[in-house]
Amino acid sequence: MVSQKLKEAFHYFDEANGKDPNKEIVDGISLPKELLYAQQMTEELMHFMPNASEALQLAARCQHLRRWEIPRDSYEMDRVGYLKWREALKRFHAEKATEILERVGYESEILEQVRFLLLKKQLKKNQESQTLEDVICIVFLKYYFGPFAEKHSEEKLVDILQKTWKKMSPQGQKAALELSLPNRETELIKKALDYGAE
Repeated sequence: MVSQKLKEAFHYFDEANGKDPNKEIVDGISLPKELLYAQQMTEELMHFMPNASEALQLAARCQHLRRWEIPRDSYEMDRVGYLKWREALKRFHAEKATEILERVGYESEILEQVRFLLLKKQLKKNQESQTLEDVICIVFLKYYFGPFAEKHSEEKLVDILQKTWKKMSPQGQKAALELSLPNRETELIKKALDYGAE
């Protein structure tokens, strides 16, 4: 059963993400990019783990909360700059999520759990952190890998797929292989896994 606080938090998360000036076209309708992403995260989490805890459901919904406010080009356009950007985003999402969850009236235990998950703590060691990472990877492969693949070389795509695969648990990898993807994307995944096995 969905709690009233969860519904209220989702409402505030979606209200914030609904202000994203960046748009995605879905079935001919223009939607705020991060609002769409948040809803995809929830949908895939509930498919992957229907009994997910409230904290995990909250973390999935606010994974990219107001992300557009810290654009990639606000940091150096190299590997070091990319890593700094990612760290800044984690802290930003955790801070903005905490503000909303406090407004809704969540107790400190939930606040700490959501913050822990958004900061990507103990991947591979903590089940909920790993589940969140699995869902992030599944959403990427299902919705975003295709458009991304159109802009990059096969060599780069194979490398990214191998890195994505390493982030996932065996259960996440199994779910990824069960996705109905276009032939080219399926072939790239197969190639990445074949290379990884060499």
